[in-house]
Amino acid sequence: MIDLAPWAWPLLMFAAVVIGVSKTAVPGLSTLAIASFAAVLPARTSTAAMLLLLIVGDVFALIAYRRHAHWPTLLRLAPAVLCGLLLGFGFLAVAGDDIVRRAIAVILLAMIAVTLWRRRRMRQEPGGLVLAGVYGTLGGFTTMVANAGGPVMSMYFLATRMPVQVFLGTSAWFFAIVNLAKLPFLAGIGLFTPSVLWTDLLLAPFVVAGALLGLVLARRIRQAVFERIVIVLTVLGAIYLLF
Repeated sequence: MIDLAPWAWPLLMFAAVVIGVSKTAVPGLSTLAIASFAAVLPARTSTAAMLLLLIVGDVFALIAYRRHAHWPTLLRLAPAVLCGLLLGFGFLAVAGDDIVRRAIAVILLAMIAVTLWRRRRMRQEPGGLVLAGVYGTLGGFTTMVANAGGPVMSMYFLATRMPVQVFLGTSAWFFAIVNLAKLPFLAGIGLFTPSVLWTDLLLAPFVVAGALLGLVLARRIRQAVFERIVIVLTVLGAIYLLF
């Protein structure tokens, strides 16, 4: 396993639980986990370690919501997402840990800013292929570089005014497909080391626990309160990474 300080393990375990909850209850909550992983691990290593845990969470999201996806939306996004993935892979291949860490921080802060801005304006229907291209490219890039595509795509899916179950089903299939597509890219630049695999093996049960907890919380949680907590903690985590 990765050699870490004792205090780092509880933080990673908490982040793994958050990943599970984000997959089955609150899309976008994984920004907390992104900040936690990148604060503890080298930035490129954190991207690889998180990806495998996100895939574990995807399994539970598909089990719960697989029948509710809106496939025309996914097909409309596909070309732009692929372009974003390739751009993100090129960035990861040439950037060092310090640059990637700061890029993660900037991405998180940008996603929060856009989220807050969107709340202050009237929601409109997405503008067809143009808006799908913008969101899809940005979503593909951010998910490749920092596994941070959740906030981007959540805003797009919300803009389509999908019912909750359709939103969760479409999101589940989107990230299950995209995360699997990212595996050969990150493997190709040698990010899945034995220490990463052993660390993820230890953390995977916490993702499972979080996913099961999310299924319970989905019926009871007050979304507005949860979102405020996520925004505050994510801002603090991003500022820490940036400086």
